[in-house]
Parts: sequence; structure tokens; C-alpha cells
Amino acid sequence: MILEAEKPALADEFNPLLSAEARLDNAAALLGLDDGMRKVMRVPAREVTVNIPVSLDDGRLEVFTGYRVQHSIARGPAKGGIRYAPDVTLDEVRALASWMTWKCAVTNVPFGGGKGGIICDPTLLSPGELERMTRRYTAQLYEFIGPEIDVPAPDVNTNEQTMAWIMDTYSMRAGHTQTAVVTGKPIDLGGSRGRAEATGRGCMVVTEQALRRFGLERGNARVVIQGFGNVGGMAAKLMERAGFNVIAIVEYDGAVYNDKGLDIRALAEHRQKTGSVVDFEGGENLGREEAFFLETDVLMPAARENVITSQNAHRIRAKILCEGANGPTTYLADPILREMGVFVIPDILANAGGVTVSYFEWVQDRMGYFWNEQLVNDRLEEIMINSFRDVVAYAEKHEVDNRTAAYMLALDRVAFAIKLRGIYA
Repeated sequence: MILEAEKPALADEFNPLLSAEARLDNAAALLGLDDGMRKVMRVPAREVTVNIPVSLDDGRLEVFTGYRVQHSIARGPAKGGIRYAPDVTLDEVRALASWMTWKCAVTNVPFGGGKGGIICDPTLLSPGELERMTRRYTAQLYEFIGPEIDVPAPDVNTNEQTMAWIMDTYSMRAGHTQTAVVTGKPIDLGGSRGRAEATGRGCMVVTEQALRRFGLERGNARVVIQGFGNVGGMAAKLMERAGFNVIAIVEYDGAVYNDKGLDIRALAEHRQKTGSVVDFEGGENLGREEAFFLETDVLMPAARENVITSQNAHRIRAKILCEGANGPTTYLADPILREMGVFVIPDILANAGGVTVSYFEWVQDRMGYFWNEQLVNDRLEEIMINSFRDVVAYAEKHEVDNRTAAYMLALDRVAFAIKLRGIYA
């Protein structure tokens, strides 16, 4: 969602790759990394572009363009989602792949960063057309993915069914069932319990850690969430259940507000019936901007990139900004938030719960032994709390904001791995 007030001073502000590179350069300079190491970490290890012919249901042949970018494999196989959307660009996929590198490093998960996408409008494709497109995409990437190479996962407009198709196609080519080639699969095909809730749960865990720094308890914390999908919707559900006061949900077509707290379960049922959060009996309608800029303890943008910019960052009235989405804040908005004293939990930390439980799924697949949900959740909480403490401690030690600290910590870990391995010639 791009709010109406957003009118970028620079067109480049909305390019996620430029934001990712600017933050990398800033952290690298503060770490004192040499130019050679910066060059290595600025560019992907591999980029693959494929053109995907698909037989449509009406007999026509269409060709879709797909990408897979592997930013880093210094600390382990590349890891990252695959998205289907008409606005997928190579720059976007490059940026998202680099964010996955830093996300895995911040949480100390032994993966590198990868990302993929296909330029298409999945709402215009039948299930059969989506399956044929997915299987052909997988076949064309066969030599570039695998449990030891690159492990895809769901992302925008893809799901566990998409992952099942990828796993099956890869397994048929390999000649044996290989469940560890993807994560985010159905539980019956080697998926992990707790995976669907993982990103939202991770956001909740780090939010509670941040609240403690302000002397606030769950029951006294007001939360505004932008997005009611897999991340925002799950975070809202889990936070309400844990005792947080979720006062507003902001969606693409409007917002709903209740200063005493929304009944998230009832709201989800209302949205399922009507297709919208507006006109919910348990709250009042608000404009998207009015709700997004409410005075609150926690603001969680959990939808798409570039919703907080240099043009609207000064309007944020939250003590804590927990970035459930990837890249919701532009690089030019960072200094504004810093000057305002907003406590930012950056995306590469806040939404790392998903990749953490994806790592758990990969581990379970490879050893053929699966954990119960409580064990998954306990281990996720431990990693998220430790990662939050690492970032905050790094910020205090180096006297920088949390986002800069998270990038510095991630770059430090990746650079250390590269130096230990050396450059193969």
C-alpha cells in the first residue's frame, strides 16, 4: 500500500535495491570493511532469468518471465521465497535476496540469501495454468536449486500448494523424493508445524522485548497493524490472544478501529464473508491514512514495500515501529525516524521468524524426524529474543540506530565467513 500523502522527493527512493545498497554501504563504512569486501557483498553470487512457455486452458501459448537471484552462499545454501505478481522486477528480487542474506545472518541461521519471482497476474490464471507455470519454472531452475544449493519458500501469491508442485517436479527430475528442496510445504509432505504462524509470532516476540524497554506490558500496549494477510493477520491473532490491545487494522480498501481493542477472530470472519475489514460491527471505519498515523505504542507495517517514506515519516506517532513486511521504510525515511526517536525493529530482524522456522523445516526434512509445535515455538522464541538482544547491544556499543546495527552485525558475520573460507581461484 502506498499512502496518498506519499510523493517521493526522489524517484529512486522507491527502488528497493538502491535502499538495500545504501544501507549496506553505510554499515560497511562504519565497520571499516575494505572496498573489495564491499564489492563482493554488493552483488549477487548468481542471477538466473528464465522464459517460461505455458499452455493456457484455451489452447493459446503464453510466455512468462521468471527470476531466481542467489545473493550469497557464504554461510550456507541460498534461502528465500518465490513471488508471483505483475510488478515483479529484477531489481526488486535482487533487493529481497540481499535482505534474506542479512536476515539469516542477524538470526545466525546457516543460510545465505535468495529470492525468486515470476512476472504474472495469478488472479488471471486457473489452478491448472499456475501448476504448469510453476512446474516449468522449477524444471528450468533444476540445476540451480536443491537442499545444498538454494531452498525456495512461499512469498507473495504463492503458498504450500505451490511448494508441493516445486517439490514434486524437482523430485521427479532427481529420481527420488526430496522434501528438503523447499520449505513452507504441507505438513503431510514434510512441512513443519508452526511454520504458518512463524513470521507473525516472531514479530510478536520482538515487539514484547521492545515494549519492556519502555516499561510497558502487553495489556497496556496499543497496536496498529497495516496488512491483514499471512503476516499482519497472524500477528494480530497471536497478539490479541497474548493480551495486546490491537486497536486498528489497515488494509488496502480502508481501516477499522476500536480504541478498546478489536476482536480479531470476529474481524477475520467478517473479512472472510465480505472480502473487506470495513463495516465491521466491532469497530468504526477509518481512512487508511488516519489509521496508519494514529497515536499508538506499536505500529506494524506488514504488507508491502515503501509505505513509510521521506514524505510521510514525520507523521508517524508510534513509540515502536515493528517492520513485519520487507522494506516498508525507505532509506530516506530512516534519518527522520531516528531524529523523532522512534524505536525501529528493522525488517531483517522483525520478520525473521519465517526464515527461522523454514530452517527448522529444512533440518527436520534432512534428519527425517519432526518436532511438535511447542518445541518449534520455543526454539523460535529463543532465537528471536537472542537476535533482538544482539542487535540492541550492537546499537548501544556502536552508538547507532537499530537498523544500522542490524546491518553491521549481519555484514560482520558474512564478511567473517568469507574471510575464513577465502576466495577460490
